[in-house]
Amino acid sequence: MPVPTPSAPARSVPEAVHRRRWAVLGVLMLSLLIVVLDNSILNVAVKTISTPAPTGLGSTQSELEWAINSYTLVFAGLLFASGLLGDRFGRKKSLLFGLVVFGTGSALAAFSGSPGELIAFRAVMGLGGAFVMPATLAVLMNVFERDEQPKAIGIWAGGVGLAIAIGPITGGVLLEHFWWGSIFLVNVPVVLLALGLMVWLVPESRDPAPGRIDVVGVLLSVLGLVLLVYGIIRGGEQASFTEAGVLVPVVAGLAVLTAFVLYEKRSAHPALDVSYFRKPVFSAAVAAIALVFFALMGVTFFSAFYLQSVRGYSALDSGLLLLPLALAQMVFAPRARLAVERFGARTVCATGMAAVALGLGAFAFFDADTPVWVLCLVFLVQGAGMAHIMPPVTVAIMQALPREKAGSGSAINNTFRQVGGALGVAVLGSVLSAVYRGEMESHLGALPAGVRTTAGESLEATLAVAEKLGADALVAPAHQAFLDAMHVTAWASAGVAAVGAVVVAVFLPGRTAPPGTPPRPATDQQDHPQPAHR
Repeated sequence: MPVPTPSAPARSVPEAVHRRRWAVLGVLMLSLLIVVLDNSILNVAVKTISTPAPTGLGSTQSELEWAINSYTLVFAGLLFASGLLGDRFGRKKSLLFGLVVFGTGSALAAFSGSPGELIAFRAVMGLGGAFVMPATLAVLMNVFERDEQPKAIGIWAGGVGLAIAIGPITGGVLLEHFWWGSIFLVNVPVVLLALGLMVWLVPESRDPAPGRIDVVGVLLSVLGLVLLVYGIIRGGEQASFTEAGVLVPVVAGLAVLTAFVLYEKRSAHPALDVSYFRKPVFSAAVAAIALVFFALMGVTFFSAFYLQSVRGYSALDSGLLLLPLALAQMVFAPRARLAVERFGARTVCATGMAAVALGLGAFAFFDADTPVWVLCLVFLVQGAGMAHIMPPVTVAIMQALPREKAGSGSAINNTFRQVGGALGVAVLGSVLSAVYRGEMESHLGALPAGVRTTAGESLEATLAVAEKLGADALVAPAHQAFLDAMHVTAWASAGVAAVGAVVVAVFLPGRTAPPGTPPRPATDQQDHPQPAHR
């Protein structure tokens, strides 16, 4: 009697969509690339923009900081709300709207006539980016079947790492051949290409039963996140979290977010089902995302100064040194699911976190003459570690929610990543600044009283004063003070990553049986061997 062949599992994705799923992923990656890339590309152009017209805009240090921070503030503040709106009104519509706004903001920013205009247009770009970022992951979850989602998310995560690394490289190449506005104008043709492909290939998806819109919840989430991120940014600027201008928005933001959680728990139609955070796996994955980006963005912040101001590399050379990090993520992130299948998410993520901690801790031993190959090796280790963290924890977050709530899940993932990164830059930047100022204080006595405070604020400020006043004797102590401050900050970064390793080691699941594996019988295992796992 013939043995019946088991039927293939029913697909939840329509056949027409399933056939073009990899092409859709390519369009999503293109959209993701320009948004993530733009988070880092401006950093290499700050010196050019600070020069007087016609070369730059003559921006002050504060104006330059807000050209960066206005994007971050709007982007982080609206991520959660935009994910909810995408679930309700359509993720494709959210993508198209976000790309149009982002492209328009990019074109306007490229031709800014003043620092104020640049700050405003960067905020417009942040608005567009906030609608694009969560929608890419939400669409991905709705065009891939559950068994292929880990692979697709791995490629998605590799794209994030690639964009972070090639931002400085792209900016350096453009600045060597064109004017500063080219770093924004280059987005426009990419946006136009992405829009055309998206209209053609990407299917629409939304929550089929969204219920009433939670207006109060959405407004509370936006207000709380904006206040919190603003306070974090101000704390980083002032290198202090005890000033009233920092404490008030941070405390107010936390209070509003607490009110948001309490309101959502009692709401009949919540914007966020807070019961998901009762799941240890979900909460641990969210915490891991925040902790790893806290540590990584903090070290990325001071590594730029180390490479350019201490080692003397150009912006382009500094960007090229990050290529090992990008390549490691491109190679390992799409394959992280294979490691998870074999060893379990707990082991893979804890090992990845340990690798990131090791890479961050290595900066504590760097000096002005550390060989370049050592730097490349450390960035390679960091990239490999990140590649084995982001895909598994993102899968854990996204698969914990129903498919129709994919926008909400993506928004949670990206919000914690963005807030964690902003907090890392602010807190670890404050540690760096405090140690640097303490070490430089004894070397500034010979300077005029009016410039001592300014000269001690940062390495860049000290070198600028030394060049202006011809005080070459300050250069060597400034470099050494920065290295000492970097070493302290590196240990702090590594400690945060180590905490993340403990969190995932305790709460993420171990190895699980592949889907469809029949349970092993309790007895007669020798007489009835089980099918081999693939």
